[in-house]
Amino acid sequence: MVNISEKQLVTQTENYIKDVFADEGSGHDWWHIHRVRNLSVRIAEAEGGNRFVIEMAALLHDIDDWKITGDKQTSNAELWLKNINVSEAEVNKILEIIGQVSFKGAGVETFATSVEAKIVQDADRLDAIGAIGIARTFAYGGNKGRPIYNPGIKPELHNDFDSYKKLRHQL
Repeated sequence: MVNISEKQLVTQTENYIKDVFADEGSGHDWWHIHRVRNLSVRIAEAEGGNRFVIEMAALLHDIDDWKITGDKQTSNAELWLKNINVSEAEVNKILEIIGQVSFKGAGVETFATSVEAKIVQDADRLDAIGAIGIARTFAYGGNKGRPIYNPGIKPELHNDFDSYKKLRHQL
């Protein structure tokens, strides 16, 4: 059960994320985050885990995503969590989960090491499939100025996250 102060922190974080992602056009907008959070909560009802940590990680999972923010060094998630006085242990757990959520490239395994990380990772990936996932793919490509289809660009597997990021920057 979430206590009242945790509920307040989640509400503050929700409002913060709504504001930050209000005009985001790459498919990583507030509604994506909202869906990931709701899916995470539903999965947690069946699988368990720390609901507060799961909800906070789901809300903050894209705040530092390099596909949106570039390769900056400052963690907005960490700054936010410390600013609202989340415990150091919970900050570390939430940041660990966030680091294990994002897709790192075709052929690159991204292992989730806790039930909470598995839940948020699964919720994020569920939002990447189906009609919404297809729409988000087109939104991301359009946002980055990429063609819908170019038969001259062949699919590429990656051995590591760095080669994936390098290719993304080249396109």
